[in-house]
Amino acid sequence: MVDPEDPTRPGERLPGVSPAQDAQDRIVLHVDMDCFYAACERLREPELRDEPVVVGMGYEPGDDGGAVATASYEAREYGVESAQAITTALERLPRRADADDSAGTGLYRPVDLDYYDAVASDVKDILHDCADTVREVSIDEAYLDVTDRTDWSVAEGFARHVKQRIEREVGVVASVGVAPNMSAAKVASDHDKPDGLVVVPPAELRGFLEPLPVEEIHGVGPVTARELRDEFDVETAGDLAAADRRALAERFGDRGPELRDRARGNDDRAVTPRGLPKSFSRESAFGEAVTDPEPKREQVRTLAEAVADRAEREGALYRTIGIKAVEPPFDVNTRERSLPGPVADGQLVVETALELLAEFEAVAVRKVGVRVSNLSFTERNQASLDSWDSGGGRETATGGSQDRSRRSEADGSGGQSTLTDFQ
Repeated sequence: MVDPEDPTRPGERLPGVSPAQDAQDRIVLHVDMDCFYAACERLREPELRDEPVVVGMGYEPGDDGGAVATASYEAREYGVESAQAITTALERLPRRADADDSAGTGLYRPVDLDYYDAVASDVKDILHDCADTVREVSIDEAYLDVTDRTDWSVAEGFARHVKQRIEREVGVVASVGVAPNMSAAKVASDHDKPDGLVVVPPAELRGFLEPLPVEEIHGVGPVTARELRDEFDVETAGDLAAADRRALAERFGDRGPELRDRARGNDDRAVTPRGLPKSFSRESAFGEAVTDPEPKREQVRTLAEAVADRAEREGALYRTIGIKAVEPPFDVNTRERSLPGPVADGQLVVETALELLAEFEAVAVRKVGVRVSNLSFTERNQASLDSWDSGGGRETATGGSQDRSRRSEADGSGGQSTLTDFQ
């Protein structure tokens, strides 16, 4: 329920409202990045836009074999699919580097998980900023419970805001589904890909699900769909919703009734995070690239205070403080300083972030960020920084995707500088 006086705060459950009723008021977003690996490659190589792009291994001469990790929608038009043998992909879409004519050919790129993790981290920072509860499912997929952040009357606008922030601040595109529960939100996000936004309020959920092919229900794979058709004459989600519960249980065990419930729009699973967070961060983009150092300093100061406040509210200590400075168009630079032990000191976060930013005072920057990481969630009786020597930290310099071979010189305090990802 939402407090009508403040739509960002939860209200008390009304008398007589059961947990099942309350569950129908939940607003769950499923955020799924479209062809994520290919989108990342396009981020660092804009000339790949609108081209058939295949990310995978095994396409180089001399490779013994491999598989497709991601195929862009343009590549899928040629029959290239994820998890497909690379030899099959090359038959259907020859590699452009090996062809005399570019027509009917594709651009192949190797998997670069470090880079994709860095881009995904930027996306997840936005998701955690937009929701109090986030369940990260994979590198490119997450559920958000935003019940206490918005209301069904404006849920579409809220979801659009999330989509637009991801595209504007990170440069990749997400499809978003909004529904009262996790399985329905997943179906909704898949319903209008790519770049989709599908909102299914509680009153419309059954009507939305019923005509869908049964394989679109979350958890129904190709084999199960075939068995449901052959043995139960089930073609649609509506057919599955009306199927005999006992017969499904006898054939599929507990999974049978569970799939039937999902086809009926019922899923009482709560959106729960997987494990403790590894970092807290905040980022902010300028309207245009900024060279003047003062606006950058003010922005970093504000972000650092927000990050320190979040860590304090979560009862977290941190051993690493870092900043991000993004040069146009998407050249990501980060700097981090590791501390001798876990601490909790907002003023130190501000001071360290500003010191690390000094390197970029004369550089045009389109976005800045602040992060604390290497978290521990313990009693903070050792959080005092009185004994911390500011010259004893280790500073870490991270170059963007444009230059992964660069190494920074050792800093003036004698710390060691290395190239790493801002994660």
